[in-house]
Amino acid sequence: MMEDKDIEEYHNIGKDIKLNGKYNYMEGKQITDPETGKRVYEISSYRLPSVTTILGATKNTEFLTKWKAKVGEEQAERIKNVSSARGTSMHKFLESFITDVGYDDLTELGQAALPMAKKIMEIGLAPVEEYYGSEVTLHYPGLYAGQTDLICNHNGMETVVDFKQANRPKKKEWIEDYYLQIAAYAMAHDYVYGSEIKQGVIMVCTPDLYYQEFKVEGPELRRFKHAFLKRLDMYHDLMFDEKEKTTPMKAEDFNDGSNEMGNRPSSSKE
Repeated sequence: MMEDKDIEEYHNIGKDIKLNGKYNYMEGKQITDPETGKRVYEISSYRLPSVTTILGATKNTEFLTKWKAKVGEEQAERIKNVSSARGTSMHKFLESFITDVGYDDLTELGQAALPMAKKIMEIGLAPVEEYYGSEVTLHYPGLYAGQTDLICNHNGMETVVDFKQANRPKKKEWIEDYYLQIAAYAMAHDYVYGSEIKQGVIMVCTPDLYYQEFKVEGPELRRFKHAFLKRLDMYHDLMFDEKEKTTPMKAEDFNDGSNEMGNRPSSSKE
């Protein structure tokens, strides 16, 4: 079990990251939509599907199905629950270190998550001197919403950061949905707050403290933005087929101005 002095040491790491109140972030919350029974974000008068819901509904599940068949449904569920609990605790520790708000988790999984969070703080967040928001709820009006782990200045660039726990090291080709998440959050942030998010950084740590970092920027980031919009189209097609569309934008919400609130970004390449 971690001693108090160890936890204090971790908090001291985060104290070097200062809050910059440049963006006045809106608050949002997750609710169960009374019309569809689905979990949605309620923000700025919209009820919107989450980025993770959209990606989960439209991803290729072939690999997951094969893995479940290999390990068995019961074992697969156990691994998923353990990973989820450990990841949640790791995220809470990181938020605590960055914002200097007290948090502790004395469970076995919590104590495993604590050094993982420290590893990310020491390596991943070393280039970060200031942050704009932690656990920020973002939305693209009328289309989608979600919560990103950190918006910060990373090596001089405004950046979306996502923290991930992993049971084993990742390869880039395995984590396309992580990149799509980053792209979706960058589009939403730029649209609502008039920013120019230049890059996304995915910071991954395993329980044995193997750290990985994946960056996306420039043309590659634009490509993932287009790819996410295609997945968004797929999601709405699925909802239409089920006759369970989430709150759609009305025709009068659309107009020809490229920067007007309510315009849908194009999924065609520029």
